[in-house]
Amino acid sequence: MMTDTQSLDLVAVSHWLEGHLPGFRGPVTAQKFDTGQSNPTFRLQTSDAAYVLRRKPPGKLLKSAHAVDREFRVQRALAETEVPVAKMHLLCEDDSVIGSAFYIMEWVDGRNFDDPSLPGMEPADRAAIFAEMNRVLAAIHKVDLKLTGLDDYGPEGSYYRRQIDRWTKQYRASETEAIPAMDELIAWLDANAPEDDGRRTLVHGDYRIDNMLFSREGPACLAVLDWELSTTGHPFADLASVIMQWQRPPGREGRGLAGLDRRALGLPSDEAFIASYCERMGIPGIPRFGFYLAFCAFRMAAILQGVKKRALDGNASSPERALKIGAYVPQFAEGGLEAAKSV
Repeated sequence: MMTDTQSLDLVAVSHWLEGHLPGFRGPVTAQKFDTGQSNPTFRLQTSDAAYVLRRKPPGKLLKSAHAVDREFRVQRALAETEVPVAKMHLLCEDDSVIGSAFYIMEWVDGRNFDDPSLPGMEPADRAAIFAEMNRVLAAIHKVDLKLTGLDDYGPEGSYYRRQIDRWTKQYRASETEAIPAMDELIAWLDANAPEDDGRRTLVHGDYRIDNMLFSREGPACLAVLDWELSTTGHPFADLASVIMQWQRPPGREGRGLAGLDRRALGLPSDEAFIASYCERMGIPGIPRFGFYLAFCAFRMAAILQGVKKRALDGNASSPERALKIGAYVPQFAEGGLEAAKSV
């Protein structure tokens, strides 16, 4: 779904692209996606081509957030790997062009699912989509960091230790009211962060079915989107992010699978999805999975708190939607505490 153009100077964009993107010819129109609460994203349309522009939001931002330059770098590095990504065209880090950095990538004409229950599909087709989702996740974690030039894409050492510290700081910087469950979850994670086990892979950071584009003719994934939170780190966080999302209520708002008859729908159980991933990665299993779920719930709560704060500050991509999803922060914090109890 898309809304009218917002926060984009089309004259400036067109002038810049005419001087930098081979084959680009204006005039250009734009439509803004109503998804992508962090970095505003637009479809650009000329008379003979379509592109996507993704930019940093204007205004005062949290330190290290909205790193579109990192998004551009990782997707360009993955172009020749088994991980499907859109083709990267150009990165503009000159804030004077439209007020903030942005990049241009190809428009991928694929199916995007904002409800993981995949309403209207046959069970076999749902199963194929989820198998592809599992395959692509393993492909991300099998990327050769040295061969792709991503070995320095994130620091070495304990991924969870640095992520807990980072997102706690981000949460405190965007805190708008006291949430006891979030304070308790932060304290639990701080005391229970695992020792570094040596696993270091590329991680997406927000791996979900609604951040993927699939072929219109079958289950093949055409592109994984929204790499803002990507880094090098521990792969189980990506897997747990998928499972955490499925524990949410079903429908376009919750975007989960809670309470649904997955077997009848052709959807894998949590255990089956984890087992398929482990088989692809050549590992026997994942002990203490509740920690990874608790961590992902905490991180999502911190992200949504930042979205809410940007809405209140007046520089959210879609203010009304930002306030709505920001209200879920306590729920994610409470879900994280529930997962912690299972460890």
